[in-house]
Formats: sequence, structure tokens, C-alpha cells
Amino acid sequence: MKKITKIMVLILAITVLLAAVACKRTSGNLTVEEGLLIMVTNAEFPPYEFWDDGKIVGIDAEIAEAIAEKLELTLRIDDIAFDAIIPSVTAGRADMGMAGMTVNEERMQSVNFSTSYATGVQVIIVREDSIITSVDDLTAQGAHFNIGVQESTTGDIFATEGLADAGFATMHRYRRGADAVQALVTERIDCVIIDNEPAKAFVAMNQGLKILDTEYAIEDYAIAFSKKNTALRDAVNKALSELIADGTVQSIIDKYIKVD
Repeated sequence: MKKITKIMVLILAITVLLAAVACKRTSGNLTVEEGLLIMVTNAEFPPYEFWDDGKIVGIDAEIAEAIAEKLELTLRIDDIAFDAIIPSVTAGRADMGMAGMTVNEERMQSVNFSTSYATGVQVIIVREDSIITSVDDLTAQGAHFNIGVQESTTGDIFATEGLADAGFATMHRYRRGADAVQALVTERIDCVIIDNEPAKAFVAMNQGLKILDTEYAIEDYAIAFSKKNTALRDAVNKALSELIADGTVQSIIDKYIKVD
């Protein structure tokens, strides 16, 4: 009888320990490093993320900071190549990827996404004397242009599928959007396809460029998570929905994107 009692006590102790571990995992230990929310981005995409005075700032950085506060975590932002963001998240080196990232079928095969927090518009930058005056010119009979994009972005994906694959363009892929714009300035390419907001910044910094009035594509931005960590995605979605509802997200967007 005494032996049975010891076994029962041991089983009870193990049960309590496992329950405590499970509780900790579901309530507070959702991230790669306890107490930290590690976000990877590519800080070459103003106004969503860019370097200013030695710090990564922008729409995504501030929204991520607000989410971290809701989750009682400390935010850490790592700046990496854009095409390394999803691999970093899926490999467990980061908790989430946030870089003006568009939800599409290809990316959804690798990661889960949060609810959308912003809408992006892909536009076309050309030189002021360009023969390209609208989106339709890119697919005109006999057309073939040299198109610059930041590699692995949706501008790259859209232009490759819609133009290069159909024989209307030769793609020129650059590590940074700024490099693509510089190639346009020096007349090595005919146009750049990129998000509207960084496009505005690039045009403002480079004389002789303009943005075509017609949009190339419209897309939704969201946060990428490992498929193995649905608990973190759910926690971030809850925080994000509250920040959208109380106007915090819109106020951050309005801070960086002024209504004309």
C-alpha cells in the first residue's frame, strides 16, 4: 500500500510539472527567445521600413512595436535581405517577417499570414522623357522593355509573370529598390515596378523621374509567421485587431503617408 502511494505521488508530481510547462508554453513562451519578439525586415522600403539616425523606423516598425507592447514583449528588428525573410521565419531564427509583404499563394505555401494591416499599390517609375506613358504600353504589339525590380518582391513576381513570361520584357533584378532606380536614372533600364510609397520617395530624391498615373497592381500587406507557430500568429492577430479598432494602425500610417 505504501509503495502504491509513492507511485501515485510521483505520477501526480509529473502531471503537475507537465501542466506547468504546457501552461508556460501557451501563455508566455510563444517566441524564439523568451521575452523577445524578433522581427526580420528589409529596411530599404520607405516609408514602411528604413534606417534613420542609426535606427530602423517606419510604418511596419511602429506597428510591430505596438504589437509587442500588447503582448508584453520587447521588440527586436533585424535587417536582412528581402528574399531571406521567409526562410528566416520558417527556420525559427525569427518570430515574424514584416516588410511591406504581400500575401500571395506562393508565400502561403511556406508561411502563415496575419490579417492585413495595409494596402499597397504597385506603380511604374519612368524617366520624364520615356515612351512608356501607361501600363498598356508595356504590352503593346512589338513591345519589349528592360524592367527593373527589387528581387523577390511582388513587383518582381507580377512583372515576371505578366510581362517577361509573355515576351514583353527582360527582367533586371536588384538587391535594393534604390539600385533599380539608379539603373533607371543612368538609362540602363526603361522602368521600375515598385510599391507606390517608396516610389514617391525615390522620385523625390532623383530629378528627371516620374510615376505613371495608372496602377500596375493592388495588394494587401500582412505579417508572416512559421506554420509551426499558430499560437503566436493568433496572439498577434488579436493584438493587431485591437490596434486597428482603436485607430492606432491608421494613425501610424497617416504619420508616414500624407494625404495629398
